[in-house]
Amino acid sequence: MNNHKLSIKETVFIGSMLFGLFFGAGNLIFPIHLGQTAGAHVWPAVIGFLIAAIGFPFLGIIAIGVSKTNGTFEIATRVNKIYAYLFTVALYLVIGPFFALPRLATTSYEIAFSPFISSGTGKVVLPIFSILFFVIAWIFARKPSKILDYIGKFLNPIFLILLAIVVVLAFIHPLGSISHAPVSPDYQHGSVLKGFIEGYNTLDALSALAFGVIIVTTIKKLGITEPNSIAKETSKAGTISIVGMAIIYAILALMGVMSLGHFKLSENGGIALAQIAQYYLGDYGIIILSLIIILACLKTAIGLITAFSETFTELFPKVSYLKFATASSLLACIFANVGLTKIIMYSTPVLMFIYPLAITLILLTLVSSWFHHSPIVYRFTTYFTMIAAFFDGVKASPESFVNTGFAQSLIHFAEHYIPFFTIGMGWIVPAVVGFVIGLIVYKLRGGERAHA
Repeated sequence: MNNHKLSIKETVFIGSMLFGLFFGAGNLIFPIHLGQTAGAHVWPAVIGFLIAAIGFPFLGIIAIGVSKTNGTFEIATRVNKIYAYLFTVALYLVIGPFFALPRLATTSYEIAFSPFISSGTGKVVLPIFSILFFVIAWIFARKPSKILDYIGKFLNPIFLILLAIVVVLAFIHPLGSISHAPVSPDYQHGSVLKGFIEGYNTLDALSALAFGVIIVTTIKKLGITEPNSIAKETSKAGTISIVGMAIIYAILALMGVMSLGHFKLSENGGIALAQIAQYYLGDYGIIILSLIIILACLKTAIGLITAFSETFTELFPKVSYLKFATASSLLACIFANVGLTKIIMYSTPVLMFIYPLAITLILLTLVSSWFHHSPIVYRFTTYFTMIAAFFDGVKASPESFVNTGFAQSLIHFAEHYIPFFTIGMGWIVPAVVGFVIGLIVYKLRGGERAHA
């Protein structure tokens, strides 16, 4: 096979696979709620949302491509190897069995089944559902070589067809006007910034790093092995998936705005989506919505199990891929049933600590050729970012800790001395300062190259 280029069909399928991996239930719910709250100011809010919600993931995909590595661990070794192990393990545990994976099962259950089941019955149904959910996800994830077929060619197209049924009806027979929709107080002023922060909070840049290993592996299995060619094909697939996500995010946000013509502002986008589906399709709408949500969560779960297992097999080669896939599925199933609330409580600070480090790693990778991939620049930027990320982690900690005098003093300090901390972007200035200092030290040392 030609080692320099994939066919258009193959590129589209990889883009579809990547879209499918990214687009979980949260990606459906966030933009609907954004539309409802932004009202008539939806377009500037959507622009802000897209800059963060697709901008960071796209940069993450491009970073994986231009780095010419197999994924996150190899890139993180540019800081140092110990950091690479700690960062990669923490990243994959949190977005894998300790947080994102169990949440996928509970989210699909909550939206698809919980409204029709009593709390007593739910105690029996949720374990059964989560076992079935993770058994199916495990079956699909057992053979990573087949993930392109399973998600790119099968699950994602079905998901899009089902979603299109609701979307088309919503635009043919709109529930209300966009220009006259009420605007929530948060979006009266600064809609772009508010939308940006909402998009930032999707945390999809972590997914881009996590799924990088799947993209690279899939492209290699299609016969592309030369690093420059892998980088080009990764960028092409990333562009397809991100453009698709942008279009659907915008459509969902507009659906949210139009729904205000018939429904009140909902607590979350899941409730709004259920109301819209039921309005147009009656009881069939709930069935279709349930299938949409379950498919959205299932394909992301397959991707996370695959990414987790492939990465941990690389880090700890003595353990087989199948053992890691089985362990992550089992752990996620347990956490989905016996302590997800606590897991979320303790995982969120880790997530908030890791996210700024992930973004700076992505940005450093994109400009790495400027300083010959020097570890000095990576280290200064990362360590300065880590300081701000620590405060983010403290702020996101369980209330029992946040309410202590020690935590309050740290948060008070950060609010006064770290710019943008109050909007969750406190890492920006320390990261820039660290980057500049790193560049200066790099130049003073004669522009040393990275060690192989």
